[in-house]
Amino acid sequence: MEARDIILKPVLTEKSYDDITVKKYTFVVSIKANKTQIKEAIEEIFGVKVRKVNTLRQIGKVKRQGYTSGRRPETKKAFVTLTSDSKTIDFFDSLAQ
Repeated sequence: MEARDIILKPVLTEKSYDDITVKKYTFVVSIKANKTQIKEAIEEIFGVKVRKVNTLRQIGKVKRQGYTSGRRPETKKAFVTLTSDSKTIDFFDSLAQ
């Protein structure tokens, strides 16, 4: 998989904004990606050094409309912590202020 196929989009919430000050960023990633692939993709796209990657898998919620029932899509989030000597990700810097 290519780096752009692994990292789908950033997560922009109040909690993720608070973590930016400690160099911790949150992304929605491909469900098939593992921690090593996520680390390499972040380092390639943003040019930073990653210290740690934590992942969270969310199963899709079952929803009903009348007789029919369906399921929301599954998602996977990656919480990426950078090393202390690494530069920050420029995209998030403008949002944190």
